[in-house]
Amino acid sequence: MDLHQEFIQAIEDGNKVIFDLKNRVDHLETKDAKANRPHFGGGGEDFSLDATAHKAAFRKYLCKGESQGLSELQSKAMSVGSGNDGGYTVPKIIDSMLENLAVNISPIRAISTVVQCSTQDYHKLVNLRGTQSGWVGESESRPLTNTPQLADIAPPFGEIFCNLSATQQMLDDSFFNAEQWLAENAATEFARAEGQAMVSGNGINQPVGFLFKPTSATPDGVRAFGTLEHVATGVSGAFKTLTSTVNPVDDLFTLVGKLKAEYRKDACFVMNKATLFQVTSFKDYQGRYVFNPTTAPGQPDTLLGYPIYEAEDMPGIAANSASIAFGNFKRGYLVVDRIGTRVLRDPFSAKPAVTFYITKRLAGCIQNSECIKILKFSTT
Repeated sequence: MDLHQEFIQAIEDGNKVIFDLKNRVDHLETKDAKANRPHFGGGGEDFSLDATAHKAAFRKYLCKGESQGLSELQSKAMSVGSGNDGGYTVPKIIDSMLENLAVNISPIRAISTVVQCSTQDYHKLVNLRGTQSGWVGESESRPLTNTPQLADIAPPFGEIFCNLSATQQMLDDSFFNAEQWLAENAATEFARAEGQAMVSGNGINQPVGFLFKPTSATPDGVRAFGTLEHVATGVSGAFKTLTSTVNPVDDLFTLVGKLKAEYRKDACFVMNKATLFQVTSFKDYQGRYVFNPTTAPGQPDTLLGYPIYEAEDMPGIAANSASIAFGNFKRGYLVVDRIGTRVLRDPFSAKPAVTFYITKRLAGCIQNSECIKILKFSTT
């Protein structure tokens, strides 16, 4: 074979390889192949055929109001039944997007324990300890000892809702991502309302906030279960005044010291912006700032080495205010989500706009009152 023939053969072999690669890429980009492709993004999204079909049908419902077959698809994809009168359950892919956005916005949800349940009759048993032991000799009798006590926690559920509207022209445009728009708007409003309720909610058709009940200066082991312990600054509506022997940082150190060692490992500070910027100026007795701003993306600033989360629903500094919380919220506060955000499409009430009535049920309450401590700006 001469050089010319070898060159022609090499070109043909190269074309064959390119053709085979193109066929493989075309196959991978088909709808069925995408649906069956494993997901490695860590987001827990479901790309099964049923879930993908459910998502596509839900988009058609949002944009066109066509709900034919949606009930059957969502029953297969989510094992949740729904009807036209109550709207349709959001597909898991979109529901996960909504939840992730809410976590990024709501600091309390982000740092608390979040569980999902399929019923509003949710209960959790908490061990109050109380087990007793003793030392005995080889032949001595073994008297009965105290057994641990359990507390039954049943967080109150409430339904949060928002009413969004979009023009039919927006929904008709092919470039308009209806699912993304729905998730972003609902997540912003839900996170705002959740943040307020998880801090100070009264438990009536909403979660019980960790600051709703009065706090106590009584230490752990003596204080009633469900009541948070507070540390008083000794000054009504203010930190201690800085002198040569008194430092307002003392109150923060005392607050940290009130938390048991097993809880301090994952503890953090929670306060609003105004309080935070007052604390940023504090220095210890060696003249070092106790606030440490971070330069790493996605990492919170720290105070005394512990992360700080801004929650604008925390009360500002005032007489008898509980303006700073410190604790292990993963162990201390519980959020319960009722599975399934629901959407009801209404094209009639606000023509020419189409409204989307979105509802979600959730609950929240303190699950371990030893895990969260409060700095109270009071004399006692």
